[in-house]
Amino acid sequence: MKHPVVVHWFRRDLRLNDNAALAAAHQSGLPVRCIFIFDTDILSKLENTDDSRVTFLHQCIQGIDQQLKKHHSNLHVFIGKPMEIWQKLLNEWNIESVYVNRDYEPYAKKRDEEIFEYLRRFEISFKGKKDHVIFEKNEITKSDGLPYTVFTPYSKKWKEHLRLHPEALNVHAYEPNFDRSSSDGIPSLDVIGFKKSSVDFPDLQPQDSVVSEYAKNRDFPAVQGTTRIGLHLRFGTLSIREMVKKAMTTSEKWLDELIWREFYQMILYHFPHTTERSFKPAYDRIEWNNDESQFERWCAGKTGYPIVDAGMRELNETGFMHNRVRMIVASFLCKHLLIDWRKGERYFASRLLDFELASNVGGWQWVAGSGCDGAPYFRIFNPTSQAQKFDPDGKYIQLWVKELNSLDYPAPIVQHEFARKRCLDTYLKALK
Repeated sequence: MKHPVVVHWFRRDLRLNDNAALAAAHQSGLPVRCIFIFDTDILSKLENTDDSRVTFLHQCIQGIDQQLKKHHSNLHVFIGKPMEIWQKLLNEWNIESVYVNRDYEPYAKKRDEEIFEYLRRFEISFKGKKDHVIFEKNEITKSDGLPYTVFTPYSKKWKEHLRLHPEALNVHAYEPNFDRSSSDGIPSLDVIGFKKSSVDFPDLQPQDSVVSEYAKNRDFPAVQGTTRIGLHLRFGTLSIREMVKKAMTTSEKWLDELIWREFYQMILYHFPHTTERSFKPAYDRIEWNNDESQFERWCAGKTGYPIVDAGMRELNETGFMHNRVRMIVASFLCKHLLIDWRKGERYFASRLLDFELASNVGGWQWVAGSGCDGAPYFRIFNPTSQAQKFDPDGKYIQLWVKELNSLDYPAPIVQHEFARKRCLDTYLKALK
């Protein structure tokens, strides 16, 4: 008879250290067998066969497999639809229980609910743990139990709750007891259906000098002033508890940014419709221009506004865009070109290495004015003055827009004053 095991299913928690579900699996007392599924429901939606995020995932699971080999174990990797994989595993393994870390995105919630119900039919427990946020679901709510929809009071309550519950930052330690069964090894990228990307991935740990100077430098794209750990938080190669502890001792401003991430995670959890519709319903009445040729010029970084074009070219070439520049280019699309924020959100989703649905949707709705805690609709970034303020020497622009002072550089796609008036008129018409 096959010996009983518990299974830890890696998803967006790609590390062994300080992993809540993995630690809980070890505490069960049974050998732990680790799996990863390349979910074809997700992979089929990716536009490029050289998507850098798949290369990153592949590198991460190879690293986990190497770590497990030190414990005389290995990672079992599968390609397919999760439900079909689990149906297969139940026929082959003697599974007592399954441990996962919770994910708050709509697709992930639906997937997990279906697998929970399926496993329950066989009296196999499916145990979810909190791991990629400090506080989840209804842990931070208003006095009436309703979720916060404005960041500042949420942030204050978050910090107060952490003061009262410092154990939320405790490391999830364990005594390793990994199952010693063999696996078929890690499938190649070609087998998965992708090519290796040549993009450079950010360092796993943010530099101390960047963190200590974060508040001063974070808005200047020509300076290495941001931590660039979004990719690692997205896939869980870094512990959020470790990062929050670091922020608490070095940078209040960086801590606030980490709390913004959690705010958007919980907005998505409580208001999943915001991936498709405005948080403020009135904003769904806006009559977008949605000029496809202008959208294509925005995507390509050929709008005639240097700071916008620099940001889009950086994104297209590296999979990264500076946060201040993200706000400028997003505002430009929604308010200068009057193109639906959802089109921009999806383009970012297809290109950003650190794409995280909650933060991406939250950020785009913020600049469009349609989200929770959004800027008033009449605040419209002037890309020229933004460039003068945050790239005063033009170093960032010069890096990405080489033809800036030549005849090859296009004239502005739209005049700022005209675009500003048109935006105000369009929004006012929809909102009155």
